[in-house]
Amino acid sequence: MRKYLWVRQILSQLFLIIVGIYVILPIWGMLRLAFDGSLLSRPTEFRFFPKVFSLGPLFSVLDRPYQSVHFATLLKNSLVVSLGAALLALVLGASLAYAFARFHFPGRKPGLFILLLTAVIPPIAFATPLYIVLSILQIRTSLLGLTIVYAVFAIPFCIWNMRAAFQSVPRELEEAAFLDGAGYLSTFRYVTLPLALPSIAIAALISFLMAYSEFAIGWLFVDKAQTVTLSMAIYAMVQSGNAQPWSILGSLVVIMSIPVIVIFAIFQRTLLERMLFGALDS
Repeated sequence: MRKYLWVRQILSQLFLIIVGIYVILPIWGMLRLAFDGSLLSRPTEFRFFPKVFSLGPLFSVLDRPYQSVHFATLLKNSLVVSLGAALLALVLGASLAYAFARFHFPGRKPGLFILLLTAVIPPIAFATPLYIVLSILQIRTSLLGLTIVYAVFAIPFCIWNMRAAFQSVPRELEEAAFLDGAGYLSTFRYVTLPLALPSIAIAALISFLMAYSEFAIGWLFVDKAQTVTLSMAIYAMVQSGNAQPWSILGSLVVIMSIPVIVIFAIFQRTLLERMLFGALDS
C-alpha cells in the first residue's frame, strides 16, 4: 500500500512539474524576447537567455510602438476602455443581479435563460447589431463605443456571478434592516453590497481582463490609430511579420502585463481582507 502511495506522489509531482513548465516557459520566452537586442525580425532559434542583453527594445516601446502612436496613448486607451467597461458592467450587472436574486416578476426565468444563452454565444455573433446601433448613435469609432461593446460582453457574466452572491446573503439581515426603517436602496447599499464584495471584486477583475486583452472584435469599431488599444497594437505587430524586431513585441507584452499584475494584487488583498473580516464577524 505504501509503495503505491509513493508512486502516486511521484507521478503527481511530475505532472505538476510538467504543468508548471508549460505555464512558465511562454512567459520566460516573452521575457527573453523583451531583452534581446540582437533580434532584427522573427526569432529563428530557441534560446533560454538573450543573445545580446539590451534595454533598447523597452525604450523603443515607450517612445513610439505602433504607427507613430506613443505608448502613453495606447495605455490610456486600454485603461479607459477596460475600466469603463468594468464599471459599466458592474453597475448594470449589480442592479439586474439583485433584481433576479430577490424579486419575482413575469419573465424572470426566461430572462435568466436569455442571459445564459448570450454568455455562450460567440461574441462575433453580436458584432453586426452592435455595429449598426453604434453607427446610428455616431459613437462607433470612439472609445465610448468600444467601452459599450466590451461592457455588453461582460454583463452576462457579472449578472450570473453577482446573482449567486446576492442569493447567499441571508434574507434575515435585509429584513432586519427593513424593520429599522431602511429602504430597498439603503439595504442594498449598506447590507447586501458589502457582504457580496468578494464576488463583485471577481466580476470586476474578469470584466477588466476581458476588455483589456480583447482585440478581434475591437478592430470592427476602430478606424484610426489614435483609438487603438495595447492588445490591438500587439496583434497588428504580429501580423506585420518581419516588419520590425520581435524584441519590441516582447517588450510591449511585458509592459502591458504590469497594470494587470498591479490590479490583481490590489484585488487579491481586498478579497483576503474581506474574507478575514467576514470570518471574524461570524
